[in-house]
Amino acid sequence: MTRSDLVEELAARFAQLTHRDAEYAVKTILDAMSDALVRGHRIEIRGFGSFSVSRRPPRIGRNPRSGESVQIPEKRVPHFKPGKALREAVDAKTAELGGSKEARSSKP
Repeated sequence: MTRSDLVEELAARFAQLTHRDAEYAVKTILDAMSDALVRGHRIEIRGFGSFSVSRRPPRIGRNPRSGESVQIPEKRVPHFKPGKALREAVDAKTAELGGSKEARSSKP
């Protein structure tokens, strides 16, 4: 699902919202979430999951072209952890649709 798909879904579900209002609502929510993560805050949406910022320590990498060692600096990256309700809903829906990829590809 893309951002525009989300806007379309929101506008379709709530007839009182114009397409422009739905687009503004999605933009406002995503901007607020981005700002909170930039400030180092954790975002928790009950039943959906939580967003946090993880630290990746500095490390030594390799340049794939030349093979020489390269120092990779520390990074802060966003991390999403799905909530229990979301995990169970995805698992149940996957089971309805024919099971997991592993179950379909395994041979007896």
